[in-house]
Amino acid sequence: MDNITRIKELKDRILYHNQCYYVQDFPEISDGEYDLLMQELMDLEAGNPGLVTPDSPSQRVGSPPLESFVPMVHRIPLLSIDNAMDQGGIKGFHARIVRWLEKSKIMYCCEPKFDGLAVELVYEKGLLVHGGTRGDGLKGEDVTPNLRTIRSIPLRLDRHAVPDLFEVRGEVVMYKDAFTRLNERRAEEGRALFANPRNAAAGSLRQLDSGITAQRSLVFFAYGVSEASMLGSVSQVDIMKRLKPLGFKVNPLIKGCHGLDQVLAFIDYVGTKRDTLAYDIDGVVIKVDAIASQEMLGTKARSPRWMIAYKFPPLQATTVLEDILFQVGRTGVVTPVAVLTPVNLAGVMVSRASLHNARDIVRKDIRTGDRVILQRAGDVIPEVVGPVLSKRSGNEKPFEMDTICPECGSDLKQDGVAWRCMNISCPAILKQGIYHFASKGAMDIEGLGKGIVDTMVSQGILHDVSDIYGFGYDDLIKLDGFAARSSAKLLEAIDRSRDTDLGRFIYALGIPHLGEVTAHTAAGHFRTLDAFMAADMEQLKAVPGIGLEIAASITGFFADPRNRKVIKGLMDKGVSISNLPGDVTGVRPLEGKSLCLTGSLESMSRSVAKTHIESLGGRVVGSVSKSLDWLVAGEKPGSKFAKAQSLGVKIMYEDAFTQILKGE
Repeated sequence: MDNITRIKELKDRILYHNQCYYVQDFPEISDGEYDLLMQELMDLEAGNPGLVTPDSPSQRVGSPPLESFVPMVHRIPLLSIDNAMDQGGIKGFHARIVRWLEKSKIMYCCEPKFDGLAVELVYEKGLLVHGGTRGDGLKGEDVTPNLRTIRSIPLRLDRHAVPDLFEVRGEVVMYKDAFTRLNERRAEEGRALFANPRNAAAGSLRQLDSGITAQRSLVFFAYGVSEASMLGSVSQVDIMKRLKPLGFKVNPLIKGCHGLDQVLAFIDYVGTKRDTLAYDIDGVVIKVDAIASQEMLGTKARSPRWMIAYKFPPLQATTVLEDILFQVGRTGVVTPVAVLTPVNLAGVMVSRASLHNARDIVRKDIRTGDRVILQRAGDVIPEVVGPVLSKRSGNEKPFEMDTICPECGSDLKQDGVAWRCMNISCPAILKQGIYHFASKGAMDIEGLGKGIVDTMVSQGILHDVSDIYGFGYDDLIKLDGFAARSSAKLLEAIDRSRDTDLGRFIYALGIPHLGEVTAHTAAGHFRTLDAFMAADMEQLKAVPGIGLEIAASITGFFADPRNRKVIKGLMDKGVSISNLPGDVTGVRPLEGKSLCLTGSLESMSRSVAKTHIESLGGRVVGSVSKSLDWLVAGEKPGSKFAKAQSLGVKIMYEDAFTQILKGE
């Protein structure tokens, strides 16, 4: 097969699997298989640069940094939406529509209102050529290289299904879990945190270096086109139905509503779903469904007359900031925490909240004794927005950053916007490291909880994680709260944890920036601890999920002789790491097999189970069919279990599954 044919075949296959994974949420191949296809494509394109096209999946990894963004003029203005703050506003909107259209029965298209960044994508002859932000509605910023990195945006459409010029509008968002992971990484690095997912999405999309955008897990949801005639649609609901087969991600909650009562019921329903959604929403958008009616109603200067946005009440409350404490994290970063007069915030009593960092406190001029505005950032994490200046009495105490570690008394070192304790023996750092080491996803030492660790560190029983395997019954029975049975149970749990797998052990070490899934991916790649510890930057960057930042963190961790000493101490005290199946014999027991997961696994998360399956040659699929080789069933399996039984699919329970992972 010649290079031209093979490159075209690879591009088609990768684009298809992108759709399955990022748009349909239904992957058909493993991450490992996908990575092999992508690597082959990039290798072929590197040797044949003249064959690289704008729609190639290789163009998603990021382009050279820009010096600045150029303007993007919207051919048809990308207008904003009028807001209604209560049901009265929706009723008034409906009354106007009834009056203007001179009909009493109105069909509406209703959809959740994303709290993200509006963008427009421009396709010419099926190829994505431009993409830009809303800006002032007439002109935004051309961020095409960044939009290309978003996997849910198709780079190429079926030319026969769309006109030569096709403009799609939608919202770029960051899922809540991706936002949390991003802020956790930034906190560990001592960098300023994003206030909420919307700010994170906007900041990520406006990076001059698209390589940074590519690492930020952004998602695009389509919500319309610039002109309905582009799809030959007669209604807004029909437009949404037509966008999905073209390869765009469309919100599944979109619904056609007949009349005002159904609109109000939909608003109530979405309000109850708000906290459970993977992304932030701040309201509901209501659009007159019929395109002919939209055209008849027309637009005002900045907004269409045929749509309105109902805005949910903000998740905010006010309370008194009683004190500011300082918390030392696992990597030594000292985070200020607000101690608050307890207040009900969206149904949850909150008494503490994040203040992010000292610079942020000074910027907001937050003082002890202030009445402050509290909100759930991203609808999840309580944070202090700022002071209510009109309530100040003059007795409030301005903030001063303590430059002494609250746990060990060492001098803190400023590291960007963060202050960091550099004392590796600091009790707080030691405690956090041991909590992490003993956690379920790591060494899984049941019974070694926070209170016990605090006591053991305070009494000098634990100096590092290797000491866990050095104390005995006599050490435990002396501690408050320990009796013969509880002491024996903890010792049994410690003894069970001595035999572990490489992925768990790597994760347990607590290497900064190295998460659970990437730790297991690295284990599958290097197969042995010695190989992982000896890997250089280039070898580490060859592992999916490990970039420059994580690679530097890993090499820096193993360059520290104190960390190597702890690892040796663990080995000397009987910790044994089982080789991954296939590391010596080359046998991959799940080679070519398809597996589906259902229910909750006691010994690992689903993402880790997926990594294990792929490292053994298997692939994880999202649904049960006759062609499925095994259904892996955990606790409380769902409907997939019954379907597998009816189809005669083999069912593998967790015990058998873990035996395969151990090579037994």
